[in-house]
Amino acid sequence: MKYKIDVVRIRENSITLNGWVVGRTPQSKPAFKVIDAKRQPVKFRYVSTRRDDVSQIYYKKVYDRDFGFDIQFPYDRGKDYWLLIRCDNKVTRIKFNEKLIGKRASVAHRRLEKIRDLMNMETVRVAWEFGRKHGLKALVLKSRHKLQGLDNDYDYGEWYNLTKPSPQELEAQKKTAFPGAPLLSVVIPAYKTPERYLREMLDSILAQTYSHWEVCVANGSPKGEGRTVEKVMKQYADRDTRFRWKNLGDNLGISGNTNAALEMASGDYIILADHDDTLPEHALYEIAAAIQAHPECDVFYSDEDKLDMDGGALFDPHFKPDFNPDLLTSVNYICHLFVVKRQLLDKVGGFRHTFDGAQDYDFIFRCTEQAAGIYHIPRVLYHWRCHQDSTASNPESKLYAFEAGARAIMAHYERCGIPAEKVEKGVDYGIYHTVFRLEPADPLVSVIIPNKDHVKDLDLCIRSILERATYRNLEFVVIENNSTEPETFAYYKRIQKEFPRIRVVTWEREFNYSAINNFGAGYAKGEYLLFLNNDTEIIAKGLFEEMLGFCQRPDVGAVGARLLYQDDTIQHAGVVVGFGGIAGHTFIGLHEAENSYFHRAMCAQDYSAVTAACMMTRASVFAQCGGFTQELAVAFNDIDYCMKVRSLGKLVVYAPYATMYHYESKSRGLEDTPEKVARFNREIGIFARRWPDILKQGDPYYNPNLTLRKSNFALRDLLKEKIGEPYKLEI
Repeated sequence: MKYKIDVVRIRENSITLNGWVVGRTPQSKPAFKVIDAKRQPVKFRYVSTRRDDVSQIYYKKVYDRDFGFDIQFPYDRGKDYWLLIRCDNKVTRIKFNEKLIGKRASVAHRRLEKIRDLMNMETVRVAWEFGRKHGLKALVLKSRHKLQGLDNDYDYGEWYNLTKPSPQELEAQKKTAFPGAPLLSVVIPAYKTPERYLREMLDSILAQTYSHWEVCVANGSPKGEGRTVEKVMKQYADRDTRFRWKNLGDNLGISGNTNAALEMASGDYIILADHDDTLPEHALYEIAAAIQAHPECDVFYSDEDKLDMDGGALFDPHFKPDFNPDLLTSVNYICHLFVVKRQLLDKVGGFRHTFDGAQDYDFIFRCTEQAAGIYHIPRVLYHWRCHQDSTASNPESKLYAFEAGARAIMAHYERCGIPAEKVEKGVDYGIYHTVFRLEPADPLVSVIIPNKDHVKDLDLCIRSILERATYRNLEFVVIENNSTEPETFAYYKRIQKEFPRIRVVTWEREFNYSAINNFGAGYAKGEYLLFLNNDTEIIAKGLFEEMLGFCQRPDVGAVGARLLYQDDTIQHAGVVVGFGGIAGHTFIGLHEAENSYFHRAMCAQDYSAVTAACMMTRASVFAQCGGFTQELAVAFNDIDYCMKVRSLGKLVVYAPYATMYHYESKSRGLEDTPEKVARFNREIGIFARRWPDILKQGDPYYNPNLTLRKSNFALRDLLKEKIGEPYKLEI
């Protein structure tokens, strides 16, 4: 039996444990028990959770089983408790008390925990198998990377305290007078709210540095159960007339209760908030400042984090991109804090009870569809209280919310005229995968592959598509590029004879990736072009359908795939401009079974760029962009092409379910000579001169609070990277 307790949190009078357990086989079923110091059983709540990363590491594949757990049990401070885990006739006992929990929270202990995780997750068996497959050098390198990463992560609580406004800044905010200061209505549906949490929410609004607000609370607690809310609201309304409330007399459901609160609001802008969360004291000021700076916008949203039930710890920050319509159809990433202008609210209507469970998701879709402008405030302006009954822990609410969310996405597609067959569960509840309908059903796709020798790689690339892909209306244009081996030309003759849909055309000048692909595109007959490296191999049978589903939309100009190294770690999951000083791939080296930052690696979404190692674009868009820029002979030509696509007002989409292996530029070699290095640096300069704004202002599909030094979306290093400073070009 192997186990790990990942998180231990004290919540008022309870403890919550999050972790995982595995046995000898995937079918091993653990049993849990909690006892106190007198060995008496303690009642506890148990919810199983998915841990595909654990399944992959220990069983070499993902099984449709829940290896993780959330356990909550009552806790009297100062007393000892034990969690007993039984699996495969073995029992382990884990002790918990305040002293031990505090020790586990220390920086030193977290470092030791990471080392233990490394030793625990990389068992001797797993390490031996990895070394046998990839060699001792690869195993040593992998272990070194893991050890180097132990101290990379910030403690978010410390990071937040270092980046929040200073007392002097807060005082300056209080003295700021905005011309025509907008009235902000904070709308709160209340339902049997615990008194402490309701007071904390209301107190957080009273503490705001911006004063032109009102609070509208609709009490949907059933008769006889809403007295606490009524008592609290009466006290606050007597104290400050900006607090307004009414009893509904009955629970109208989350949508009905929210609509009742909306009817009370008289503000210029409406802010949605839950009854047990809190706002940092600068939240409304930041919203008012954004409204002043962007009067053309009628929707605003911010970053957020989570607040423990005691209200003493912040964790799990979600630093979001600017408006990302395809990410929104993968997950409700906007969530909190959401602000909508009164005129837009009146236009789209309020909440709809048919989407209860995902009513805010449906509302956000309808607002963003008709918004004149959408602005993202890249600061944490909302603390979302995490509790056992939220969708983070309760499987019934997960299923209920997931089903409602899928319907909200389909309703969005129907309003926008996007042909979708179904919306299904992605890697977790609340993460969605859309299956699109192709219209027309089978347009011709031209697969364009440059090649110089390396016929084994090329043959694997072509045959993997012909043998595994479910999409059939394909042609292949192979661009011969200065091959020297006789076997290469013999192969060209054989493959064209075997498959008439393959054509080989010859490029007779020096290597120039952009010029070569432009040359090949001139021979393509397809409505869609798939630019593909010869050192790739298809994994997903539906790769072409996945990419065409996005590429067929008139608002999309390019689509990229998820590419894996041979060891099933990520090579490409989208591109962020600014990584490493110029541009880089996201989540490099993360195992495909590991959870990425808010599941971003497995969410369809818009990025500034994708790699042309596997990139689809419409032939008409390619012509409109003038193809690849031939000044960029080797580097950044695909990023430059995506920037040209975006300059046309079109989206660049990352499609995570379109998956290939990419064996990483076997054909081209390294930039390992003075001439190649000089060319590479020259092309960096060309790219920087062509696209200075994004390098200066930052990638809109990333977030200025996140680091540019790594690809894992870690917090920005406050010692080396000042938040909000221009991106520095490092050559």
